[in-house]
Amino acid sequence: MASSLKGPFTTLKDTSLIKHQTFIDGKWTGSRSGEVITVKNPATSEDLGTVPELDIQDTKAAINAASQAFRTWSKTTAKHRHDVLKKLYDLMIENTEDLAKIITLENGKPLAEAKGEHTYSASFIEWFAEEAIRTYGEVIPSPFPDIRNVVIKQPIGVCALLTPWNFPSAMITRKIGPALAAGCTVVIKPPAETPYSCLALVELANRAGVPPGVINVVTTNKNVSAVGKELCESKIVKKISFTGSTPVAKILMTQAATNLKKVSFEAGGNAPFVVFDDADIEKAVQGAIASKFRASGQTCVCANRIYVQTSVYAEFASRLADEVSKFKVGDGLEEGTTHGPLIHDKAVEKVESHVADAVSGGAEVLIGGQRIEGPGTFFQPTVISNVSKDAKLTCEETFGPVAGLIPFETEGEVIKLCNESEVGLAGYFFARDIGRIWRVAEALEVGMVGVNTGLISQAVVPFGGIKESGIGREGGPHGIDEYMETKFIAFGGLAQS
Repeated sequence: MASSLKGPFTTLKDTSLIKHQTFIDGKWTGSRSGEVITVKNPATSEDLGTVPELDIQDTKAAINAASQAFRTWSKTTAKHRHDVLKKLYDLMIENTEDLAKIITLENGKPLAEAKGEHTYSASFIEWFAEEAIRTYGEVIPSPFPDIRNVVIKQPIGVCALLTPWNFPSAMITRKIGPALAAGCTVVIKPPAETPYSCLALVELANRAGVPPGVINVVTTNKNVSAVGKELCESKIVKKISFTGSTPVAKILMTQAATNLKKVSFEAGGNAPFVVFDDADIEKAVQGAIASKFRASGQTCVCANRIYVQTSVYAEFASRLADEVSKFKVGDGLEEGTTHGPLIHDKAVEKVESHVADAVSGGAEVLIGGQRIEGPGTFFQPTVISNVSKDAKLTCEETFGPVAGLIPFETEGEVIKLCNESEVGLAGYFFARDIGRIWRVAEALEVGMVGVNTGLISQAVVPFGGIKESGIGREGGPHGIDEYMETKFIAFGGLAQS
């Protein structure tokens, strides 16, 4: 049964954005079983509502709806798809306040940060609306006088989109934007922790004129493994796009290999953040805060290992700890809150274990280091000095508000340390010597590098990693290609008579 509207959602200007049902073939519906998932506010531990717990049969219905819709949506003009996506973008901007509040309520990030995510989210729809009309083909000169070579691009088909909870809005639009622009139809599996942002976006897409079956949503929690397997192994689904952990990406890739399905994965990160002795220390501190503590450390491109050259180590550590001490942790809807909760208890427990491991190895907690007792799942913003090079903080993705500082001596030494990780999503460093900047930027084994900045994400650039951080790119002029097939056509019999 559908959950009635209650609690904080009643403060929205447009409460019809809150959906307690899923969306299949243009209709809001429940699950066949009647089972539901309870969604909580991580800042207060209160229930926000319920959404349906879908199973394999529900998932098949969503896939079939997307398959039927593909027959017509794929035949629409690029200009038509551009116009629909632009309408969606306009609706997102009109509903900024409500959509940001939904992000804060289900994810916990402060409202100002949620508004930033919303702007970022909308930018993908705007960008890919324009990319829809830029899916150019090619004419390739032939070595034969009676042949003309033409290359065209066509939508790949039904796409399954599996998204994470840390950006409940932006990770949806980063995938549906290029998919719909290319002419594909989609089945979205949003995270059980944060489904309401996805459902609100789908409501707006419906208002914008996206036809029935083009967007379908499968909400699930206890059946997530079976649903994921069905999406990967279905012969109807032609593409899997996943953002999440490396272990799960490997499972999905194995399953998708049963029919050689096209995949793109943005998987785990363990981003190094390097401060060289010629860096502007104040800017490096601000960059570290932006990179490490955004979303309370719960982003895949967060600085996870902070290496500081010994001659500036003490100054950097002192300044960073001082700035972190100014943070205000709390409910994201409260005035003045700078940092919100972690998503759930398991996340807090992982952060606690990383801090304890670092301290047991000789590290010193400069500030923070403890769970915050009371309602919600909060952890103190933390700075730890002299972390061992083999501590969990350096070897595993922490996904929490803990900055572990590690001293180093030389450029060669720190590059080696940075590249020892099995993953390679993002990396950052602060320096002013132009030779060093080029050397280090080229040497870091990551897909994205921030030089003298802690923020790199933009809709207009290719986002993705190397090694075990994933396959493919999202965003930028490359993003739409992930949802298209390249077809070569040879026109023969053209010789002059």
